[in-house]
Amino acid sequence: MSDALVDAEAPAAPPPPPSITIDGRRIEVKPGELLIAAAERGGTYIPRFCYHPRMEPVGMCRMCLVQVDGPRGPALVVSCMQPVADGMVVSTEAPNVKKAQEGVLEFLLVNHPLDCPVCDKGGECPLQDQTISNGPGESRFVEEKRHYEKPIAISELVQLDRERCILCDRCTRFAKDVAGDPLIHFTNRGGNTQVETFPNHPFASYFSGNTVQICPVGALTASPYRFKARPWDLEEVESTCTSCSVGCRVTVQSSRNQLLRYQGVDSDPVNWGWLCDKGRFDFEAVNSDSRLGSPRLRRGGELVEVGWSEALDAAGALIARAIEQGGPTSVAVIGGARGTNEDAYAWAKLAKGVIGTDHVDAQLGDGLPVGVLTGLPQATIDEACQATTVVLLAPDLKEELPVLYLRLRDAAEHRRVRIVELSSMASGLTPYTWATLRHRPGEQSALVRAILGNGDKNVVGASGEQLDAVRAQLDAGPVVVVVGRTSLAESPDFAVDATSALRDALPNATFLPVLRRGNVRGALLAGLTPGLLPGFTARVEPSAALTAAWSTVPDDDGLDTTAILEAAAAGRIRCLILLGADPASDHPNRELARRALAGAGSVIAIDTFLTASSQHADVVLAAAGYGEKSGTTTNLEGRVSAVSAKVSPIGTARSDWAIAADLAERLGADLGFDELVDVQTELRAVVAALAHVTDEALVSAPDGVLAGGPATSRTLQGKHVEPPLANAYAYRLTVSRTLYDAGLGVARSHSLAGLARGSALHLHPTDAERLGVASGTEVKVVVVADDPDRVRTAVMTLVADADVARGVAWAPFNQPGDTVGDLLDGSVVVDVRVETL
Repeated sequence: MSDALVDAEAPAAPPPPPSITIDGRRIEVKPGELLIAAAERGGTYIPRFCYHPRMEPVGMCRMCLVQVDGPRGPALVVSCMQPVADGMVVSTEAPNVKKAQEGVLEFLLVNHPLDCPVCDKGGECPLQDQTISNGPGESRFVEEKRHYEKPIAISELVQLDRERCILCDRCTRFAKDVAGDPLIHFTNRGGNTQVETFPNHPFASYFSGNTVQICPVGALTASPYRFKARPWDLEEVESTCTSCSVGCRVTVQSSRNQLLRYQGVDSDPVNWGWLCDKGRFDFEAVNSDSRLGSPRLRRGGELVEVGWSEALDAAGALIARAIEQGGPTSVAVIGGARGTNEDAYAWAKLAKGVIGTDHVDAQLGDGLPVGVLTGLPQATIDEACQATTVVLLAPDLKEELPVLYLRLRDAAEHRRVRIVELSSMASGLTPYTWATLRHRPGEQSALVRAILGNGDKNVVGASGEQLDAVRAQLDAGPVVVVVGRTSLAESPDFAVDATSALRDALPNATFLPVLRRGNVRGALLAGLTPGLLPGFTARVEPSAALTAAWSTVPDDDGLDTTAILEAAAAGRIRCLILLGADPASDHPNRELARRALAGAGSVIAIDTFLTASSQHADVVLAAAGYGEKSGTTTNLEGRVSAVSAKVSPIGTARSDWAIAADLAERLGADLGFDELVDVQTELRAVVAALAHVTDEALVSAPDGVLAGGPATSRTLQGKHVEPPLANAYAYRLTVSRTLYDAGLGVARSHSLAGLARGSALHLHPTDAERLGVASGTEVKVVVVADDPDRVRTAVMTLVADADVARGVAWAPFNQPGDTVGDLLDGSVVVDVRVETL
């Protein structure tokens, strides 16, 4: 064969990647990339005000002008609007570029007040910095600047100084395009243009704090931080928010050993730099004067402050006495989802490996079986946002997991992901769904089976054409099912049954469990769940690593939280340990929780505050709060990331893992934990899914490291439950959580506490009209039950709400003045009758 023939048959060399030249340096670029982004990636920073990498460019401020050589010679172009082209020659330092930037800054400063010494943005202000680096040095304008009333409160959390605004459109674009809350906008035109809210409509967005962070000047400031510190006073560490289970990356900033501010960090697989306002401002709870700074011991009916040695001795004695009188199973532990992975593992080892009880549960009767984590193929947030179809079989994500809502909203609006919502009432994502199918509480599995073609189409409120269209969409490409607990007033079996049906019909579908509590997935993985050991290992099949590290394992499978409370109410739990848990407020069956606290032989609470539950404790051990301890946390997709300490724990409060180690010593055992690194080393050895999550891995991947798959071959077992038929005069109750409630993070943060909506019963306006009751009227709500002992009543304010389906009553859970918790008793579903007073 000739050389010529060989050369002819050889594959052609791939073309070189496109490149541009910036200030004499050649850099490779991506097709379609904006010039400003390509330059920054190549090491050249182009000044800007309006441009933000997570929002569509608008080219308003003109600060990012650069010179580009073209067929007609050099020309000034707006780099945030200019896509790159192969061979493009760019100058950011040409004389005409400098002159243009000086002119832009000179005009921006015509009316800017130059009040840098009192402005919260002073020291971290792009306008201030770029005026020094790119400005003219002095202005030719001598006219008096305009004046406005300052500041004006556009919400409970955000203040507006209008004369500082440079009209970059960042805040208004974020509110409209990212958050979907177009509550601020430009008003007037010309020299009087300003950002304002609409009359009688404050900037009541769950994401308003993001506008403060991205504002390039001090026009928008946060009320909780205003006048608190200067940037050069602040010290910061990067950490992970644990207000919910999304796991947003944040910087925790402090001054004089006090937390003062959280800022969002742009984590590409998680939060994109955004935070919800609860996660951004609940640092006030850490600083609260009502924090527990020392242990307390009950004496003479009162909880009095004591030293740690005395409190630990008393707690150890209570546990030891319970074991002596009733055996290991007379001790139970509830909670653990508020701490770190290391806290959860230490307590799992203490409970299961030292005490010998399997009565341990990190969920408070408001979650889903652990099988949603171990028995379903798992999806990540990114995979959900890149799927062809997302099925929402979940609570209102805007209320419970706000930043996941932002990611899915963006996927629906900009990435052509089709969202199919199956719910009993409208949610924050409803306006962005491709299809929304309504069902009554408890009938989601019937709706799923009707969609899949193997159920009764007449039992759901959807036409055959709608069901057929959704079924065809499920076959169109990758499907991610977002599954969670939709209502606290119904059995979780309904969600599990519907999820199992989708798994069986869609073998290639993946699932994203949306358990709400901050580190609930990490706590379950670490062993705080009945029937399983750390790593989701079966109790009867401990690994060699676990056998080497633990002295014992429980003899029998334990109880979940609701069963623990029932056993405590019956007097079978002699020592109830509350690990950052408040069942009296947080468990759906409030009456059961109260009876359990009264019926338990003794109660030990490990918490940051005295709660409705810990006030009944015999011993309260003060725990370190967020920002006061280090470790790791695991988000809802299984991503492990670092949690960092920034300030000293208040008083003598201790980390949960250290408390567990000290209690083990009182029980004659040694957990082997003297330092945090000891816990981490053993945790990674025992839990195979975390073996690769080393300190080095977390440093090299600050966005977090996905844990490995569970060491189990179990599949989720659905349990089909038929809800009772609803009668014509009753309403089927649905109860869910909202972002602002009576939980510690909100109630102990004075800026957030007033934002909780309060307890109320929401009915569709037609149902309210049929009752002849006006919105805002108090009504009597009666549980419909055959058993007279199950009949419960509550007085609630009625609210006419078009988001609620007809025949359904909705109430938010754990609100100030909450009474709906008194209506729930663990029934399969709850029907209520509404009566006038």
